[in-house]
Amino acid sequence: MKKKLISAAAHFVIRAVVGMALIFFIDQYVIPPEASINVGLNAVSFLTSGTLGIPGVGLLYGIMCYQIL
Repeated sequence: MKKKLISAAAHFVIRAVVGMALIFFIDQYVIPPEASINVGLNAVSFLTSGTLGIPGVGLLYGIMCYQIL
């Protein structure tokens, strides 16, 4: 039981760190600076990318695109 909990926590942290790195990379190098669809590096994006992984990062950018409509 304890191994399962540690494994789940490790997977969460790995997904969250990869997601935050992906958000940073997209914000810095893919999206132009004058665009208003940048996703910030904060607790909500950390939890979303940690819980959902890369699809969660896509969801964050989808929400930002939907907000500018």
